[in-house]
Amino acid sequence: MNQKFDGHRLKQRNTIAEIAAQAGVSIPTVSRVLNNRPDVAPATRERVETIIRQSGFVRNRSANALRKGSSGIIDIIVPDLVNAYSIEIVCGVEEVVERTELRLALSVSHNDLRYEQQWLAKLEDGATDGAILVLAQGQSERLDALNRLHIPFVVVDHRGDLGPDVPSVGSTNVLGGRLATEYLLSLGHRRIAIISGTPNIRCSQERIIGYRAALEEAGIPIDPELVRPGEFTQQTGYEQTCALLSLPQPPSAIFASNDAQAMGAYSALHAHGISIPDDVSVVGFDDISIASIVTPALTTVRQPLVEMGRVATTMLLSLIAGEPLDSMRVELTTTLITRKSCAPFRSAP
Repeated sequence: MNQKFDGHRLKQRNTIAEIAAQAGVSIPTVSRVLNNRPDVAPATRERVETIIRQSGFVRNRSANALRKGSSGIIDIIVPDLVNAYSIEIVCGVEEVVERTELRLALSVSHNDLRYEQQWLAKLEDGATDGAILVLAQGQSERLDALNRLHIPFVVVDHRGDLGPDVPSVGSTNVLGGRLATEYLLSLGHRRIAIISGTPNIRCSQERIIGYRAALEEAGIPIDPELVRPGEFTQQTGYEQTCALLSLPQPPSAIFASNDAQAMGAYSALHAHGISIPDDVSVVGFDDISIASIVTPALTTVRQPLVEMGRVATTMLLSLIAGEPLDSMRVELTTTLITRKSCAPFRSAP
């Protein structure tokens, strides 16, 4: 069961994790208060009890809510710390964790399965309460191993397909691809290229689906030469834009699958003396911080990366507390942010 969110529906019900976040304490502390344990400071107990009363929390929901042997640590593994994509998700995770007494342990996979395996080996001693995996392999040995170790986890985006029982957070990538393409169509562009992201990542595939759907609805044949393969890197944006410019009939608009690619497209266009947006319009995806300060400011599809981190952490805290999730799959809404990198189509000089 999938569920699409605007980012606020998770706050509709009160859980042990949410009470802990509101009180600024750990989940074990809330559990101790609920079970009338004596090892809680009077001021802390009073603060937690007040929030419990105000929230209408039912105390018997706390029975066996916390795994035994809590470490007080949440692990997160990201592909890198170079791309702003990973950094913004980590910021969202940290915002939630800092309101508790839990600690955040950060690891980097470098997009290498060996590093993921090493990370997993470190978790086998049970020194974690739960894990968040960013762009992890779908249905991989790592997810199976976490299940065997009884370690709660949530996946943010992913490579490949996830089963219905894998908790995950993403965004409406198909919608984002449609929004970007429809906007360029509304400006009169007909030769619209797309630079795709890493092929085996679901979000990359879905952005192409949105792109194709928008063109098909407009009755515009899809030109295979305008669908360029690549990775979510600035280098891909540069190389594929150069390839597009070498076509007998270059595109009048480029939809980059992320903002890093869009920056590479900017570099290639500038190197060829092509003006943005007078000669070629460019749209990105993600809305990372640099998008609003480059020249011209980048029109892009905003993916709520920080909120994805927040939601994933909230889901994980609920799983750690033994509470059921409203949905195993949460998709946050993407929106188009129009700036200065697009202009109405005009015939080539």
